[in-house]
Amino acid sequence: MKINIISVGKIKEQYFIDGIEEYRKRLTKYTNIELITVMDEPNELDSKVVKKKEAERILAKIPSNSYTIVLDLGGKELDSIEFAKKIDEIKNVASTINFIIGGSLGLDEEVIKRADYRLCFSKFTFPHKLMKLILMEQIYRAFKINNNESYHK
Repeated sequence: MKINIISVGKIKEQYFIDGIEEYRKRLTKYTNIELITVMDEPNELDSKVVKKKEAERILAKIPSNSYTIVLDLGGKELDSIEFAKKIDEIKNVASTINFIIGGSLGLDEEVIKRADYRLCFSKFTFPHKLMKLILMEQIYRAFKINNNESYHK
């Protein structure tokens, strides 16, 4: 199984980069994970234009015959056990899972329509760099759960 995390905007803070890299290293035991970053647009443009341009970049990175999950406030909230089960179910129908993290203005409707699943981590809004770190940790936790391995609670 392969996992792609497609996100908008480059992370500049080293402490986020270090945390994300730590989970990427841990995940190599379980899966091939690729972190794909697409360029964000300046926010001084119209928000619809920004989201549309970012959507074009995101959609170009989604491989065909893959399962796509968008992180979306309108999505379904799962706990860690349910999330682990979801990943386990997906690996039976697709060889690649894409997780999409939008930019500061969110995702364009075209990206949401392309999704196979809409996932909400919280009703809170997080910056993309923090969300990427949280997502990486939860993917790692899911693999630990699915392999019946202990991990702190």
